[in-house]
Amino acid sequence: MSSNYLPVPRPERPAWNKGRIIGQKRPLLPKHVWSIRVRLEMSDNRRDLALFNMAVDSKLRGCDLVCLKVRDVFVAGRVKERASVTQSKTGKPVRFEITETTRQSLERWIADPEMLGLEYLWPSRLHHSAHLSTRQYARILREWVTSIGLEPSAYGTHSMRRTKVAQIYKRTGNLRAVQLLLGHTKMDSTVRYLGVDLDDALTLSEGIDL
Repeated sequence: MSSNYLPVPRPERPAWNKGRIIGQKRPLLPKHVWSIRVRLEMSDNRRDLALFNMAVDSKLRGCDLVCLKVRDVFVAGRVKERASVTQSKTGKPVRFEITETTRQSLERWIADPEMLGLEYLWPSRLHHSAHLSTRQYARILREWVTSIGLEPSAYGTHSMRRTKVAQIYKRTGNLRAVQLLLGHTKMDSTVRYLGVDLDDALTLSEGIDL
């Protein structure tokens, strides 16, 4: 047989997902939220504390969270109780609440000398960028979850987006409310996002005694 027809040997490469946890990233549990928050408060890390609290409250995608401007949340010398931003993915606005805990951390961060005269809420420390990139945000989040002993590969920026809505759905079973909070245009997207299945539906049904 001619050597022209022999298969070309290819070097074996490990699969790109070898050793990684693939699939939906887990939401943080309430105990995780409080553990991270306490650590950030104790270290007096004003930026990260405000960023963490805002990520939980806003339920925004990472690309929208890092692009927030001071004027989006701060007006007339105080942090708003509710805010609205246009989502980069859908081009549609989404509203979110800013709780008292988050408002306090934002006020401390905005008053920090590091924020003097800056437009973006999360300025980058790199000269070529005006604000944090989603990659920088992901690295920061990795530090958060690692600091409390969680496996970092199981969590990502979408963990922050899912954290609060997972608790809302668990307590109320209200998919429509979760859909509005996430800014989803279709209910199917919300169902897939939360991982709702028949067992969830049966659990809700069992809680209703007629």
